[in-house]
Order: sequence, then C-alpha cells, then structure tokens
Amino acid sequence: MEKLAILGGKPAKTNDFPTWPQYDQKEENALMEVLHSGVWWRTPGTKTLEFEGLFAEYHQARHGIACTNGTAALEIVVAGLGIGLGDEVIVPDYTFVASASAVLFAGAMPVFVDIDPHTYGIDPEKAEAAITPRTKAIIAVHVAGHPADLERLGEICRIHNLFLIEDCAHAHGSEWMTRRVGSIGIAGTFSFQASKLMTAGEGGMVITNNDDLAVRLRSVHDCGRMPGRWFYSHYIYGSNYRLSEWQGAVLTQQLKRLDEQAARRSENAAYLNHALAEIGGIRPQSLDPRVTRNGHYCYIFHVNPKAFGGLSTEKFIQAFNAEGIPTQASYPPVHLLDVFQNGEFRKRLSPEVANGPFDFLKADYPVSQDAAENTVWMVHRTLLGDEQDMAEIVEAVRKIQHHHRELINA
Repeated sequence: MEKLAILGGKPAKTNDFPTWPQYDQKEENALMEVLHSGVWWRTPGTKTLEFEGLFAEYHQARHGIACTNGTAALEIVVAGLGIGLGDEVIVPDYTFVASASAVLFAGAMPVFVDIDPHTYGIDPEKAEAAITPRTKAIIAVHVAGHPADLERLGEICRIHNLFLIEDCAHAHGSEWMTRRVGSIGIAGTFSFQASKLMTAGEGGMVITNNDDLAVRLRSVHDCGRMPGRWFYSHYIYGSNYRLSEWQGAVLTQQLKRLDEQAARRSENAAYLNHALAEIGGIRPQSLDPRVTRNGHYCYIFHVNPKAFGGLSTEKFIQAFNAEGIPTQASYPPVHLLDVFQNGEFRKRLSPEVANGPFDFLKADYPVSQDAAENTVWMVHRTLLGDEQDMAEIVEAVRKIQHHHRELINA
C-alpha cells in the first residue's frame, strides 16, 4: 500500500472537495436588491421577516424569530422561558460552550451530564437522575445533526414538568420520526455561523409552536417591545438581537438548497457508514432507527487506539489531514473548560447559590471524555463530494491503519 502522505507518500485524495459556503447568482441578486432598496434594517424591511416564515414552516413550526447568532438564540429562549437566578438547566457535557453559557447568562446554573456512547446526544437516564427541585429545563443538543432521544427526553420533561429546549445548531432539516427538529420541544435554536449547514457568516433562529412564548421571544429579541405597540414602549427584559436584511436575504436563498444538499450528505454518509465499519477500530456515529433524517453538520467516527497499536487520535488526525481529508476539532468536555474549573462561572450566580459545592464539576464523564479524545470530525463539505471522494476517504483510513506502526515510530 502507498506510503502515508505525512511520511512522504502520495495523498489518498486526488482532488479538492467542494468548497463552502456555496452560493451563486441568487445570493448576489438578493443582496443587490437589499442594497438598492435602501432598507437595510430589519424593522421596516421584509427580507428577514420572509425568511423567518419560510424557515419556521420548513421546520414544521408556527413561529420563527431570526437573531444575531446561535448563542443569542439560546439566550433568547432561556430569558423568554423565565429561567433565572437560582434555577438549574441540565446540559450535555459534550457540546459547544454556548449551550451552557446561555444558561449562565441568565444567572442560572448549567448542570452537566454524560452522553450516549453511540449517538453522542445527552443520555436521558443520566439527565433524569440529575433533576433537582431547582431544575427548570433540559437542553438536548443534536450533535453533528443526529437528533438526541427526543421521545425519552420529552417523556422525562412531561413527568417532571420541565421545558425541553432543542439546540439544533448542527441539525438544520434533521428529523425525529418524520418531525423536523426544533419543533418538538418548547423551542428550538439554530445557528447560521460560517461552518453551519446554512450560513450568512453569522445569524441565528428560534422556532416554536407555542403562541404565547413566541410573543415573549420576539419581545426579548427586540429590546422588550411588544408586537404592534408604540416603538418606544418596552415591557419586559430584552436586548437587540435582530438580524439584518442582508442576512435574511442570503439565508432565504441558502434554505432553497438545503434539501438537495441534505440528500447528498445522507447518501454519502450511508456509504461511509458501511465502508468504515468494516475497518477494525473504526466506529461511525450510530443512526437511531427513529431518526428519519440526519442533517450531518459533520461526519463523526470513533477511533479505538488499541486497534492502531496505541496511535493517538491526534496523530491519526494529522495523518488523515495530510491525506487531503479536512477535519475540525472535537468538542472538549464542557465541565473541564476554564470558566468552570477556575470558578469564574460563580460570578453569574446569586450569592446563595454561588458558593455551592457543585460536585458534578468534579465528577467523571467517561463517555464525554472518550468522545473528546477519540473521535474524528470530518467537515460537512466532504459529504457534498461524489463516490470517488468517499472511496478516497476510506482509502485514507485504511492507509493509516496499514502504516500505523511507521507513524508511531516516526
């Protein structure tokens, strides 16, 4: 077999993957229309309003509130639900920091629990075990586009009278039992940051089917105003989270491509699931049979170092990249982030809560830790390639396995 590229051989990848972001004349025309209209601000404009309706409808929700980014979307939901000082929200330990920082922003405490070892979503049984009288909500993060177990999490939230919030930053168009994610819990949040499945550089969205909550969410995102009231009336806590007309125009066009791109990603992911599972020590992210569509923000597979002679996943990724396969970093366990380990998080909490022992910050999260150390995340544009691209990805993994001893010795 050909020598590894990182050791001087020829890369397995013979040409480039499709680029990201993808755009064409439609985005250019939409931007020029906003430019020449002179209406660049969302409040008197129509582009962002149109996008909100289209995106919400696509995800089977009645209401959509576009905002500045995915972190802001979570902050809006937490505030709109009235979660605040003294409250707790259960969050998976394997996620981007925003899932936890949005809770801290409101003065509430994120309580971390471990994840499912096959799908990397929050473990429902561990989430239920973490419920206390202070608990107000569970945040389900759909990691890499694979929905968390919304059936069991929904049942837990009903039994304990909690809110189920869906963090769908990775999951545009994903489905749980044919229902689009984001519309199943009390609210769902999305991101349109540069790496996401739809992008305007930045941007976010909140969707909900709860009419009363939708009014509060829109008020929170627009300085505490209420729809239809005088511009300088401010009724509740709010801030300026509004999305611009530029971004609304671009995202309307991005949404039109989502189904076609999702179909391509799903087809290529199925190919990889089959081919990579045949390589010893490689375990692709599982697909729960209740998931009728995975949006595939990225493609994740787990590497068992023992099957590669003790080769670290860090060195595996270096070799994989040298073969021409682009990856992105896995999330670290949230409880190990400096903000939680150095005590800075306490400054966001009420005095009577801030001095608590927070034993869960010292607990073990073996699945989350293993996922952080031993998973490889391929960027989603790799899944927009053709069958040859997928075959070359598999060949790259096989090369690393075949030459792992040389790589270790090097």
